[in-house]
Amino acid sequence: MLGMNSLRAAVARSATVVSSNASTGAASSTTSLLFRALSTTTESLKVKSTTPPPVANQEERIKYFKIYRWDPDHRQKPYLSTYPVDLNDCGPMVLDALIKIKSEQDPTLTFRRSCREGICGSCAMNINGRNTLACLCYIDPKEEEGATKSSIGSGGGDVMKIYPLPHMYVIKDLVPDMGNFYEQYRSIEPWLQTKDGKMEGQAEFLQTREDRAKLDGMYECILCACCSTACPSYWWNADKYLGPAVLMQAYRWIEDSRDEFQDRRLAELDDAFKLYRCHTIMNCTKVCPKHLNPGKAIAHIKKKLAEKA
Repeated sequence: MLGMNSLRAAVARSATVVSSNASTGAASSTTSLLFRALSTTTESLKVKSTTPPPVANQEERIKYFKIYRWDPDHRQKPYLSTYPVDLNDCGPMVLDALIKIKSEQDPTLTFRRSCREGICGSCAMNINGRNTLACLCYIDPKEEEGATKSSIGSGGGDVMKIYPLPHMYVIKDLVPDMGNFYEQYRSIEPWLQTKDGKMEGQAEFLQTREDRAKLDGMYECILCACCSTACPSYWWNADKYLGPAVLMQAYRWIEDSRDEFQDRRLAELDDAFKLYRCHTIMNCTKVCPKHLNPGKAIAHIKKKLAEKA
């Protein structure tokens, strides 16, 4: 901005000098040259677009999405709707395709989404038979370096099938009712508990780096419920069995060196249904979009209870 102002001032001074000391023709010529320089400088300061120009006559890459639809306001059985999407005009993720379909083809399509970064867990759904996050699932596995069809739940040729998380009540379309899941999470009291509280002037509850490292692989859980809804034991006993996600969070507080109610937490989990419905099928670990291991956490809970028996 300072350079532009200086250049404009120079133009004004030159025009004044020329008009007073030279003929009208010379003044006009000099001023024209200076304004041309100013115009060139202004153009050079503009940010040039990095978007590549559209390719003429580019062949369409049509992908068909078969999406589960159900509206409680309409007395109609659930059905699948098919939507074609040109992948040349769409982002690489399944969530990009869903947003494009809702924006351009069917505004009634309903699904959850928020961060688009695999952090909030809102867009959890079943894609081609595998629970995952739509924002982390590539439409075309070739677009992900080193990806395989089994690793991201894609495949099926030119058709991709999308359902809500399995074995949960559906509110509408791809939106499951997470009420029971969150109530189970609340039941484990997922917050730090101490017997005496903070001392006067205490800022934080401190722990060693070694104790902090024990929480790695558990605190990263985003409660998307992909693991719990992939567990057959949770399918049949969701009202009693806490499920992989909640049990891993329970162990996260059992293992926290700052928490002083480990014994009580273990006692509340020592139940034939709450904990021992887990049969180490390990579907939970296989589908976790954050690459965590709930099965291992559940095994540690069982081991601690066995040591106390």
